Amino acid sequence: MNETLSRIVDSGVVAVLRGVPADELIAIAEALREGGVTAVEITADTPDVADLLGDVTGSFDDELVIGTGTVLDSETARTTLMAGAEFVVSPSLHEDVIETCNRYGAVSAPGVMTPTEAIRGYEAGADFVKVFPAKTVGPAHVGAMKGPLGQIPMMPTGGVGPDNAGDFVEAGAFAVGAGGALVDYDAAARGEYEAITETAREFTRVVEEARGDE
Repeated sequence: MNETLSRIVDSGVVAVLRGVPADELIAIAEALREGGVTAVEITADTPDVADLLGDVTGSFDDELVIGTGTVLDSETARTTLMAGAEFVVSPSLHEDVIETCNRYGAVSAPGVMTPTEAIRGYEAGADFVKVFPAKTVGPAHVGAMKGPLGQIPMMPTGGVGPDNAGDFVEAGAFAVGAGGALVDYDAAARGEYEAITETAREFTRVVEEARGDE
């Protein structure tokens, strides 16, 4: 298995950071790491995303695996990869993004909703697929797709919280992605980063239990 993908598997949870203030990014990432979430995705629509990627990758070395999300075209994929992103996630299926990631040896994950989209993305060279928005279809949809497509790693994102993350894992998800349910930006603005750490611990605990980890 690709090392980057293996590290995402180890984390079990990918934190999706959208529009995070630059002066809070490192502290939020550290709070997530302390809570056991070691995979972080900074969305490409965040202002100065290239600089932010450089800041966080330079601050954590190998402690975190850092990627970028909401990538809709190959140019953005390349820009963020050159800035230090190790994986690229999209909300939809863009084969040019997958091709660019393959060219640079980076992990890619298109957003899919149907079996047809999932197999198209995987055959195009994606490492895993992001089932999005997961809250629209629920864990049963992931389980139904994993039946005929068990070879494709799936990560549900969008509406995943501590109350249902375990259900998605039990349905066959190898990891889950979470944004607002994981990162409380209001708490961060107040300097209460321990709240983020506690939520991260709850997420990782739920995923580990669903996996049957010791």
